Amino acid sequence: MPGLLGKKIGMTSVFSADGKNLPCTVIEVGPCVVTQVKTVDVDGYEAVQMGFQEKKEKHTPKPEQGHFKKAGTTPKRHLAEFKNQGDYKLGDVITVDYFEGELYVDVIGTSKGKGFQGVVKRHGFRGVGEATLGQSDRQRHPGSIGACSYPAKVFKGTRMAGRMGNERVTVQNLQIVKLIPEHNLLLIKGSVPGAKGSIVLIEK
Repeated sequence: MPGLLGKKIGMTSVFSADGKNLPCTVIEVGPCVVTQVKTVDVDGYEAVQMGFQEKKEKHTPKPEQGHFKKAGTTPKRHLAEFKNQGDYKLGDVITVDYFEGELYVDVIGTSKGKGFQGVVKRHGFRGVGEATLGQSDRQRHPGSIGACSYPAKVFKGTRMAGRMGNERVTVQNLQIVKLIPEHNLLLIKGSVPGAKGSIVLIEK
């Protein structure tokens, strides 16, 4: 199993051994519970399903309640599957100690939604230029999006205004700065996609 579920707490900074001030993201990792072990014979592939964060039983549908009871655990709010790379059993609890000795991790999250944005913010266009004589409201417009005569169409994928953010983003090779096992916290150098309180997947 290459990873765990966690919750983004926020950002802070810590001093390294050589006195540098490092910006860090604080993530509450686990404890995660193994709620299902998938096998090739039954499911056609091998995987481990992990549950994270408590959920009230009255807010849990009956089929889900049976699923969690089979694993011998209370209902969980978030579930995720990871490739099975170890001997894990139903009900096993895995904490942040899983990343002990690791130097780098990949973090997967959902980026902040920005709504409908123009090309300057969405794609980094520089705009048409300063407002000069005869120009009214073109400063932040994209300009030409294609020729008229040939090919007489706008190519697919042309960068334009549209919805920005709220996408699944993977940030690779983030350095682990510190583990705080007593509070299930993981300090990672740099930024992580998503808002405070959002759920992320941390993979080796």
